[in-house]
Amino acid sequence: MALSGIKSDHRGELRILENLDELRTELADYIAELSEVAVKERGVFAIALSGGSLIGLLGKLCEAPYNKTVDWGKWYIFWADERVVAKSHSDSNYKLAKDGLLSKVPIVPSHVHSINDSVTTEEAADKYTFVIRQLVKTRTVSVSDISDCPKFDLILLGMGHDGHVASLFPNHAVLDEKDEWVTFITDSPEPPLERITFTLPVINSASNVAIVVKGERKAEAVHLAIDNIGHDSPSLPAGLVQLTKGKLVWFLDKPAASKLDGLQFSE
Repeated sequence: MALSGIKSDHRGELRILENLDELRTELADYIAELSEVAVKERGVFAIALSGGSLIGLLGKLCEAPYNKTVDWGKWYIFWADERVVAKSHSDSNYKLAKDGLLSKVPIVPSHVHSINDSVTTEEAADKYTFVIRQLVKTRTVSVSDISDCPKFDLILLGMGHDGHVASLFPNHAVLDEKDEWVTFITDSPEPPLERITFTLPVINSASNVAIVVKGERKAEAVHLAIDNIGHDSPSLPAGLVQLTKGKLVWFLDKPAASKLDGLQFSE
């Protein structure tokens, strides 16, 4: 049985699934529900994706019933982070999403907002900020009512074994960025070195954020990010995802959740 809907006072909601197939189904249900609500309320669904293993876990959305019931024409796609490489490059988060999801469902091509891959990393971040600002002006992307940050309907994040989310890495200066919506790094601890990323203020301004993690290799980082809130030890980037007014949900398979404090699995 899946342990779904377990609450954590500091960290939002934990959804712990028995296996990857249950995780994929739970994630597809969650995204489809948020899409339906946003389209009813605003007429659009603004969603930001990341890369890594996350896209592979979205595969259920390409299948029945979601491929027919989701209002794909109202989706607007963004990236919470991107490697500054050509869109055809194997490291490109855009390519990963296109191959694994976007090419398999009827999303409007002009609604897919990828980065400009023909400019410098700094320019790519600036241009991406400009694109988002234009869409905030038209309310395609909402705006936070307590800051000037964009308020995405959903930001989907994976998490690295070091606790990084988007391209926000531990002990990196980019974690302190408070003013920019999108910033850049040229010294990523993981290749490729050059990336653009949403900043923490943008992530924490979203209506909904999901952090999706699988595998025992990441169990220690899950434990540190979720259980160490309020401790003196410095928080991992994933632990700094603390939404201002929105809802955070963690989607974990049992191996990823295996080191959480006080958690007991029951059949």
